[in-house]
Amino acid sequence: MKRNSVQLAFKAAHDSIASIENLAKALSVSTSDFENLWDIPEDDRYTKKLIPKASGGYREVYNPCRELRLIQRRINTRIFSNPHVVKWPNYLYGSIPSSADLSDEYHSRDYVSCAKQHCQAKSILKLDIKDFFDNVHDDLVEDVFKSALKYPEDVSLILTRVCTYNFRLVQGALTSSYIAMMCLGKLEQDVVARLRKKQLIYTRFVDDITVSSKISSYDFTYAIRIIEQMLTDKGLQLNQRKTIVQHASSSPLTVHGLRICFSEPRLPSDEVRRIRSSVQALEVVARESNYRQTFPYRKDFNRCMGRVNKLSRVKHSQHKKLIRRLQNILPLPSKREVDYVKSAADKLATIYEEKHDSFWYKKFYYRLNDRLIIVQRSYPNLAKKLRLLLKEKKPTHE
Repeated sequence: MKRNSVQLAFKAAHDSIASIENLAKALSVSTSDFENLWDIPEDDRYTKKLIPKASGGYREVYNPCRELRLIQRRINTRIFSNPHVVKWPNYLYGSIPSSADLSDEYHSRDYVSCAKQHCQAKSILKLDIKDFFDNVHDDLVEDVFKSALKYPEDVSLILTRVCTYNFRLVQGALTSSYIAMMCLGKLEQDVVARLRKKQLIYTRFVDDITVSSKISSYDFTYAIRIIEQMLTDKGLQLNQRKTIVQHASSSPLTVHGLRICFSEPRLPSDEVRRIRSSVQALEVVARESNYRQTFPYRKDFNRCMGRVNKLSRVKHSQHKKLIRRLQNILPLPSKREVDYVKSAADKLATIYEEKHDSFWYKKFYYRLNDRLIIVQRSYPNLAKKLRLLLKEKKPTHE
């Protein structure tokens, strides 16, 4: 598909979920499960948690109760991330599934792929949707199911109720990110098509909108106006403080922290230096006696590995070299961790018959497998023995 063409969305399937009974069947629940969910007081369906923001203040995150989490997870796997049901437009990036087709230009939907769409631009417009999740209310959510997915009103109402809290999307609900990506619907598709006629590239990475032009010192007045009107029509607004226009003549252009003046996105040179320095600092602390067995070291190691892997996404020549250095200082298991994996394996064997088809069991099972990766570095025979046990106790997939 050519980069300047618009892939419209969202419905891929020809048929639809025509009734509440069909919805229950599609999600492998009964209609009474929905009724039981409504019996739970709304304030008990979620647990609120305050997460500190890097910029100051707190972000409200809501953890859904077990019954609600089960249904939301199945909505995600069987509707939103099912390529036979939903076809995601090529201008959306972030919290949506990648394509299974590796030859697809839009296979990956991460920040690097998003930045790539703007490579070799001469002018950049960056916009931010203000308080995005908090302002996606139930009418927009219902419209996703009715207009985008073509579900009947009764089905759409139930899905809306399952996916909202206090009549809006909340961060923490499993379905919120998908719905936030879809809620601008046809209005956004029309804006993208209008901008493409002006030879402008539009992408949205959740709540961050980027528009680029190959023309130096491009005037984005028209683009800002129609995007702002689109958001207004949906009850949303721009964060005016975060509206940024950049031109190549003034400074290197960046999108999501990546330089885009080349044919492929690149990390800024100072960021590469900071990544190398973080590896060097980790090598220094790894020499301390037994420190590689501690949780703080593991946390620092994982953070450093994540930063180094950014180099792989932008095909930087330093990636393999730094990975080899990190492989020489891998975290090691403590005695406490060895004792934990033994007892956890015994627990799995005990509860397998009763819990093997539950999400909790699956999460516990794969978390234990991850811990065994560390244990086998010092205790390969023990790890091999426990893996043989786990092989017999695999969870039932939903």
